[in-house]
Amino acid sequence: MPGDGLIRLRLDIAYDGRDFAGWAKQTDLRSVQEELERSLGHLLGADLTITCAGRTDAGVHARGQVAHTDLPADFDGTALDVRRLNRALPGDIRLLAIGRAPTGFDARFSALWRRYTYRVCDSVIGPDPLERHETLRWTRELNLDKMNEAGRALTGEHDFAAFCKHRDYGTSIRELQRLHWRRLPDGIALMEIQSDAFCHSMVRSLVGVLLPVGDGRRPVEWPGQILAARQRHSAVTVMPAHGLVLEEVAYPDDAHMLERQSHTRVLRSLPGDD
Repeated sequence: MPGDGLIRLRLDIAYDGRDFAGWAKQTDLRSVQEELERSLGHLLGADLTITCAGRTDAGVHARGQVAHTDLPADFDGTALDVRRLNRALPGDIRLLAIGRAPTGFDARFSALWRRYTYRVCDSVIGPDPLERHETLRWTRELNLDKMNEAGRALTGEHDFAAFCKHRDYGTSIRELQRLHWRRLPDGIALMEIQSDAFCHSMVRSLVGVLLPVGDGRRPVEWPGQILAARQRHSAVTVMPAHGLVLEEVAYPDDAHMLERQSHTRVLRSLPGDD
């Protein structure tokens, strides 16, 4: 929560992740957070610290990232002009909206769920050249019915330690609310996945355990068996980042922002959502 004399802003953001080392600032590497803090901080006349809903990894894209930052209460509100602020940003980041956040809003801890998509092309031709930077090429034909059957064993509240990078603290228990594959009109296999939160590398690991089911190399029961083991398996590949897009983050109504934030803080203490 912002302290006395501060107000909190909500930022809605989209970016092409291919040239970023991820969301979070890193020494000598380009990051989404650093670009936003530097460019927007200059125009708003403040040293910004911007906190996001999901700390995307290197190469991961976003259409629906949400973040917050705190500014002095007496700052010039006329500076919150989206068109002007976007002129200061590089072309691979767009600020979709910016405005005062409701009381109790925290981009990470107030979120109800995050929704991602992952695109796979299993055509013998390969992906459209104009879409190759957001689509994984897979050289075997995929059976999406089998992948969806396997995915049903993964939905619900589970310990997803088998699909997350190990951390000494925090929890890998997550509520996976939806996991579904479908064909787009152009033949692309699209996975939609939604959870209260995601552990580091969890989404790409889940893709990595489902693709071998879809192409017939693993049985439908295999992903559930990996989940139940609760430990990393050498046969599960963390799939490339470029097929993954953060599409949407959902929040409660304004009256329940602080309640949701408090509840989530009890469950999680470390950053690391995909």
